[in-house]
Amino acid sequence: MSTTANYVLTVTCKSTRGIVAAISGYLAGRGCNIADSSQFDDFETGKFFMRVSIRSEEGVTIDDLKQGFQPIADKFAMEYNIYDADKPMKVLLMVSRFGHCLNDLLYRWRIGALPIEIVGVVSNHFEYQKVVVNHDIPFHHIKVTKENKPQAEAQLLNIVEQSGTELVVLARYMQILSDKLCQKMSGRIINIHHSFLPSFKGANPYKQAYERGVKLIGATAHYVTSDLDEGPIIEQDTVRITHAQSPDDYVSLGRDVESQVLARAIHAHIHHRSFINGNRTVVFPASPGSYASERMG
Repeated sequence: MSTTANYVLTVTCKSTRGIVAAISGYLAGRGCNIADSSQFDDFETGKFFMRVSIRSEEGVTIDDLKQGFQPIADKFAMEYNIYDADKPMKVLLMVSRFGHCLNDLLYRWRIGALPIEIVGVVSNHFEYQKVVVNHDIPFHHIKVTKENKPQAEAQLLNIVEQSGTELVVLARYMQILSDKLCQKMSGRIINIHHSFLPSFKGANPYKQAYERGVKLIGATAHYVTSDLDEGPIIEQDTVRITHAQSPDDYVSLGRDVESQVLARAIHAHIHHRSFINGNRTVVFPASPGSYASERMG
């Protein structure tokens, strides 16, 4: 009896002739079907990016595929990985006192629109402890001060390691992470914030925007680096404002667009559609198998 398995192959390497032919030929030879494929040549950097959705009914395992694929990877000097597409990614959420993104993610997770395994929620406050516990998700309170920041980050890293966390999501977590932590988890932390930056820094950015008559409110989701709020951007969106709307409307619309953008960025990452390309990203469109769940958001 055949067993169907779904995998995702991701490849990054120097652009050269023959890569696609080598990959497709190898997969066909292993009895695998290509369900979806996306690729991109960055002519400025000379780098090649590819994502392939694989369907196998021959009982081929990830280890089998990796073992046979290694000579191809060596030939083209590839950075590659093969993932089990049916295995949810383990995600740790972090939040402070603004809960709109957290509540949105919990809802999407609960209805199956965001297929992840939430291994815990970390906060430097207690506001959302009850909400998290009511979802049968571990809640971790880590108080952060100038004096205890190294100890707090050590505690956070311990939670990451103990839970097997693959992705950390800053769902409006308002503490700045250290350079050391950002480097250690490079490409595995996603943050969300309004798109007014570098304008309207500090407290009440939406009030500042209202006072300046801003006509577009936006949100940006990006990978976290040691450069505050300047990591490679994964997803962005905007909503139009009119002169008739109040500061409270600005806040409400801003929270809504932040929630949507963060969810879409997470969706891209957990389906291995997002590739870091220097200071930018390559983000492939949703494949047919995941499009419906993404549109549910």
